[in-house]
Amino acid sequence: MARIAVFPGSFDPVTRGHEDIVRRAVKLFDKIIVAVGENAAKKSLFTTEQRLSWLRSVFADEASVAVASYTGLTVDFCLKSSAGYILRGLRSVADFEFERGTGQMNKLMVPTIETVFLLCAPEFSALSSTIIRDIIRNGGDVTPFIPSGIVIAKP
Repeated sequence: MARIAVFPGSFDPVTRGHEDIVRRAVKLFDKIIVAVGENAAKKSLFTTEQRLSWLRSVFADEASVAVASYTGLTVDFCLKSSAGYILRGLRSVADFEFERGTGQMNKLMVPTIETVFLLCAPEFSALSSTIIRDIIRNGGDVTPFIPSGIVIAKP
């Protein structure tokens, strides 16, 4: 059976930290689906289509990486995608506490799906899409924090 992982997130926008997690995880899984979750409770800065386009561009050189979007529960998307793993990156203890609770709830809902955590590389521990969106809204340069090849125009 193929080892398929879903790496869910908003990717609003994708960061170098996201890219690093996926590129390191390709050695662990046969396929990784980078999945843009559509969360009605969140107000996104970028459209789902724009985020999918960026992700396809970033991982165009990785044959084992697919990009998709979904609504609803991540575990339901995993089942539809035949994925047995949810991949998550951890930057801090706060991330761990949040992800632990989410992972445990996912395990209660679908016991066959395992959550796998990768620690982010130290140089990316301060990166978050939230901070990058704030820099963008205020006209700052986010080039050092997003994957090469992605261009985000200043407002």
